[in-house]
Amino acid sequence: MDRPTNIRNMSVIAHVDHGKSTLTDSLVSKAGIIMSGKDLRFTDIREDEKEHGITIKSTAISMYFEVNKEDVPAIKQKTEVTAALRVTDGALVVVDCVESVCVQTEAVLRQALGERIKPVVIINKVDRALLELQVDKESLFQSFQRTIENVNVIISTHHDEALGDVQIYPDKGTAAFGSGLHGWGFTLRQFANRYAKKFGLNKEKMMGKLWGDKYFNPATRKWTTNGTHEDKQLERAFNQFVLDPIFKVFDAVMNFKKDAIGPMLEKLDVKLAADERDLEGKALLKMIVINLRSPATAQRYRVETLYEDPMDDESANGIRDCDPKGPLVLYVSKMVPTSDKGRFYAFGRVFSGTVRSGPKIRIQGPYYLPGKKEDLFVKSIQRTVLMMGRYIEQIDDCPAGNIVGLVGIDQFLLKSGTLTTSETAHNMRVMRFSVSPVVQVAVEVKNAGDLPKLVGGLKRLFKSDPCVQAWISETGYFSFDLQEDHAGVPLKVSDPVMPYLETVKAESSIVALSKSQNKHNSFYVKALPIGEELTKAIEDGKISSRDDFKLRARVLADEYGWDVTDARKIWAFGPDTTGPNLLVDVTKGVQYLNSIKDSCIAAFQWATREGVCAEENMRGVRFNVIDVTLQADAIYIGGGQLLPPMRCACHAACLLATPSLQEPIYLVEIQCPENAIGGIYSCLNKRRGQYLPVNESFGFNGELRSHTAGQASPQTVFDHWEVMPGSPLDKGSKLKELVTKIRVRKGLKPDIPPLDTYYDKP
Repeated sequence: MDRPTNIRNMSVIAHVDHGKSTLTDSLVSKAGIIMSGKDLRFTDIREDEKEHGITIKSTAISMYFEVNKEDVPAIKQKTEVTAALRVTDGALVVVDCVESVCVQTEAVLRQALGERIKPVVIINKVDRALLELQVDKESLFQSFQRTIENVNVIISTHHDEALGDVQIYPDKGTAAFGSGLHGWGFTLRQFANRYAKKFGLNKEKMMGKLWGDKYFNPATRKWTTNGTHEDKQLERAFNQFVLDPIFKVFDAVMNFKKDAIGPMLEKLDVKLAADERDLEGKALLKMIVINLRSPATAQRYRVETLYEDPMDDESANGIRDCDPKGPLVLYVSKMVPTSDKGRFYAFGRVFSGTVRSGPKIRIQGPYYLPGKKEDLFVKSIQRTVLMMGRYIEQIDDCPAGNIVGLVGIDQFLLKSGTLTTSETAHNMRVMRFSVSPVVQVAVEVKNAGDLPKLVGGLKRLFKSDPCVQAWISETGYFSFDLQEDHAGVPLKVSDPVMPYLETVKAESSIVALSKSQNKHNSFYVKALPIGEELTKAIEDGKISSRDDFKLRARVLADEYGWDVTDARKIWAFGPDTTGPNLLVDVTKGVQYLNSIKDSCIAAFQWATREGVCAEENMRGVRFNVIDVTLQADAIYIGGGQLLPPMRCACHAACLLATPSLQEPIYLVEIQCPENAIGGIYSCLNKRRGQYLPVNESFGFNGELRSHTAGQASPQTVFDHWEVMPGSPLDKGSKLKELVTKIRVRKGLKPDIPPLDTYYDKP
């Protein structure tokens, strides 16, 4: 823990069912934490995970691994010779050998690259190719090569100079091949170690000979890239020197050729002692140690994406140097429930300084701003613990570069935050998730007396799950994972309900005008769409309210075609000060404008949180304040005379700008045998085609299985928001019907209020 150059913080990421848990068992077993050969799924802690055989929540484990001295020179970064997606610097990407790169592989890999996390790959379940599909060596090589190319295509679309070249190269040892289930695996480094002396090459050169179009010609005793010699087809080196021994061992084991197994294993230098069966763990751990970067290396280039400006204060310098003696900077990424109901470990990573129990530290929530006291507590940590899957180990302190659990701060942090000893420290950037919460359920108690327990349970669920949002509405509470774990009372749960977002398709046809009740103050506003590219950039945090306004204006002008003067006068992002809608001051020479700015922003936040059509959040709308006329006397410009007319002006502007709704869309990947394709198409045609609107997804899984006799399994991932055709203002349109349903469900009048509700004639 005290040697940051020897630490590797790593996430295991993959598509569902590609073998993360079984593979992790191999690593944990190699580290001596569990016995090898046990079907444990050590990282599945919850009862529902054990019951369904699927990991639902991420788990942390610390392991110790000794590297052989001869392997240390292969580590191309600083080491100490005693070496034996936010909190991690590297990722082990697990890909099923048969299914290859799938939709969630791509989603998690893209998110990892966005966090400047270096990937290495293991192609898992190779035993399936050998035993179930019984492919030949060349077909297996081509399958491996295609999978690695698919991973590299995703990586190539995300070029980042600070991260460097992170493409996967089997001949450089950044890809492994194996079977988590059977506990074996290899990288080309291991085979190069065995063949290097025989061919008189160093290990690095030998690795290069074992991948791609490289052939060894036994007649000439030379290496070549030409696969034919005297009209004879040469065997590819990877097939000959790597796959051939594996195929022979499989053949001997599966066909009970016991006499052949011993000599083969001896040649391969594989010892099958009782405690040495898990070769795969060693190969994988070695690949991780050699190719992934230590905190000391990674934090130098990750500091820019991890820490909010400035990049030269004491905290940024402490993070950059991974300095255990610097000011404490610790990012809490999530809350992990403890066995003590209602209490949580704060789980996170120390980026600078050393965390220990006792001294007072600053607990800065995601809304903390330097110099302000909002979302800030100064408290002591009760205990520091090491997270070990289903167990914890108490430790005295934890220095920079390590992952840690903290006891006693769960009542001061909601989901994530920054802990620091520096009074000048800014926050670590808040993580953005690759998924959006797009389905709602209404939850109410069966017995009225249980309401406080439901509220308490929801608070705990909201704290423990980063993707859950919960709020009170007039018709009930929204969320789930609740009845058993967090509330402990019987609940009534509605059918799932899906949120829509409100938007506009065109610029307002005329300027919307709204006057205050006393008729002394008038607001003139126009609405127009800001475009999908800019909307996405705001949602991804590339453009935000915290940016320097001059730099942000330059980006908006250069990349999105904005007028620089307008871009410098963005008053607010909304809703909730960060959303993808903008309030822009384009007025000329208005007196007292600064005195009403806060009221205008509050009205804009209100309007974008509850849109005019169905009181849903707005997305992708720019509101231009064209003009404001104000009564000079201060008694006429209080909040009550400013907020309602400004909100009405925003709503009127939307009604004049072709309002519409956006619906969430899933990308669906369906895997099936060829004979089930017809059933899939007939099922998809009922649900509007290529992408799957979330509204059409309920019951989709069951229907697909019934159409294909259970042979097809779909995986869905949120992909984008899509503008719906038609207008909610047209009588008889489908969009009008949908808006009416939403309004009725919310207890509103069925029809959208007419324009003159908000618009005052000049």
